[in-house]
Amino acid sequence: MPRKKTAKPDVTPPPAPVPEQQHKGRPSPLVDTRVIYCGDNLEQLKKLPDACIDLIYIDPPFNSNRNYEVFWGETREKRAFEDRHASTEAYIEFMRPRCVELARVLKKTGSFYYHCDWHASHYVKVMLDQIFGESSFLNEIVWKRTGARKSGLQFGRVHDVIFSYAASAKWTWNAPSIPQTAENVRGHDLIKGEDGRLYRYSDLSGAGQGPPRKFGDLEIQPPKGRHWMYDQDGINVLLEEGRIVFSKGGMPRLRTSIDELPGVDVGDVWTDIEPLNASAAERLGYPTQKPLALLERIINASSNPNDIVLDAFCGCGTALVAAENLGRQWIGIDISPTACRVMAKRLRDVCHVREDENLWRAGRGFVVRDLPWSEDQLRKIPPFEFENWAVIALGGVPNKTQVGDHGIDGRIYPISSLPRKSGEAVGELAFMDVWYPIQVKQKDKVGRPDIDSFEAALQREKRTTGFFVAFDYSSDAMTEIGAFFKRTGIMIRALTVKDILDEQIARKLA
Repeated sequence: MPRKKTAKPDVTPPPAPVPEQQHKGRPSPLVDTRVIYCGDNLEQLKKLPDACIDLIYIDPPFNSNRNYEVFWGETREKRAFEDRHASTEAYIEFMRPRCVELARVLKKTGSFYYHCDWHASHYVKVMLDQIFGESSFLNEIVWKRTGARKSGLQFGRVHDVIFSYAASAKWTWNAPSIPQTAENVRGHDLIKGEDGRLYRYSDLSGAGQGPPRKFGDLEIQPPKGRHWMYDQDGINVLLEEGRIVFSKGGMPRLRTSIDELPGVDVGDVWTDIEPLNASAAERLGYPTQKPLALLERIINASSNPNDIVLDAFCGCGTALVAAENLGRQWIGIDISPTACRVMAKRLRDVCHVREDENLWRAGRGFVVRDLPWSEDQLRKIPPFEFENWAVIALGGVPNKTQVGDHGIDGRIYPISSLPRKSGEAVGELAFMDVWYPIQVKQKDKVGRPDIDSFEAALQREKRTTGFFVAFDYSSDAMTEIGAFFKRTGIMIRALTVKDILDEQIARKLA
C-alpha cells in the first residue's frame, strides 16, 4: 500500500513560492540538493548513493528525423537541434543504462515518472517493465498536450504519455483532486442561481423503506421502497440553510452549489491542464517545455515537503521550479551549458532564490556545478553551445538566429546604452542602436578568411568595434586585424578562450 499523507485537494490556486528559510536544509547527509549539474547524467547518477531520491521525473528528448528550433526567452537564441537518436533502438540503448541508474537511486517509498510521446512510448514501457518490474507499474497517464489538428490520413496526435512506477509497495501517495465543474456533474439538473453560481439538484431519498419526515408544515412520505437520507434534525438544518427546494410535483430535492462539492479524484486522463500557448507568461520558447501545473500535480501527489525531487533531463527547469515552489529539495542534471544557465536564471527570477555558494552551504541558495571551464571541455561541446558560452561570458546577448546570422553570433550592449526603465513601453534591447558585434569560432587557429568575413559584417552594420573569440589566431589573421584598423579605424578585439578562462578580458580590452 502507498505511504499516504493527508494533502489538500488540488482545488486552490498554485501555492506561492516557499521562502528560502522554510526549507529544512539538507534532508540527507549523503546527497547535496538544490544543485544543477551540467554534464552527462549517466556519469552524475553513478556518483549518487543507492536509494537517496524520493521522486524522479524525466522528459528525455526524442528527435525523430526532425530539426527542433529552440527559442530561449532570455536571449532570443534560435537553435537547430540535430537528430540525436537515429532510431528508436538507439534511443532505447541510450536510455536503458540511465534508467537502471535512476531505479538504483530511487528510495523504496519513491516514485518514478517517465514523460514521452508517440515516437517510442511502447518501447519505453517494455524497457521500464524490465528495469522496475511489471508489478511496479502504476499508471499510464495520458495528458492532452494540444488541441485537435489536421494530420492528413490519420487521427491527430494530441497527447503525451507519462508512465509511473513505484519502487516498492510503500510508495508515497497524496491523492490529488480537481474542482467540480458542470462537465463533472453532468447527469444532474444544473440551474444558475440569482448569485450567478451553478447549483445541482439531487434526490433526497435512498434505496430501502423508511418513515415520513416533516418538511416545514408538511409531512411527506418517501417514494415507494425508499427512505429519506437525513433524519429529522438533518432535514431541519437543510431547511434553515435554504438547501431544500420542491419540485413541481411537491417532492423535496437537495440544492448544492457545485463549488461546495468535494473535489473529483484525478484519473489517468488529464485534460484539465492546458498546454503552454504562445502568450503564456511562463513560456520560454523551449519546444518541449511543460506547464508548471503539470509538474506541480506530479510533485504534490508523489512527494512530501522537503523530499528530494530529481530531474535528470531538466531542460529549462520546470520540475526544479515546481519543486522549489512546493517546498521540496531538488537536483537537476542537463548536458547543455546553455540550458543550465537558463534554468538558473529562471530559479532566480521566478522563485527569487539566490545562486550563491555561501547561501547554498547554509541550506538556502542554489549552485550550478560542472559548467565547462577548460579548453578541452569547450572543444568538445556542440558549436552552438560554444557560441553561447563565449557570448554570455563576454556579457553579451546571443544572436537571435544561427542560420543566416551574417557573421554575427552575439551583441554586447554597453551600460550607457541601457534605458533607465525596462519594459515594452521603452523598447527592447533588440531595438537599441548602440551595440558591438561578437563573432565566435570554435577553431584552434582562426585564419585570414574568417577575419575578412567579420570585417564585412562590421562595415555592413556600421560598427566601430567588434569582438572575436576563438582558441587562437594565425599570424595572417592578426596582421589583417591591424591593417583593417589602419584602413578604417574599426577595432577588432581578438580574444582567446584562455583569455576568458583566465579572466584576462579586462586587461585585453584596456
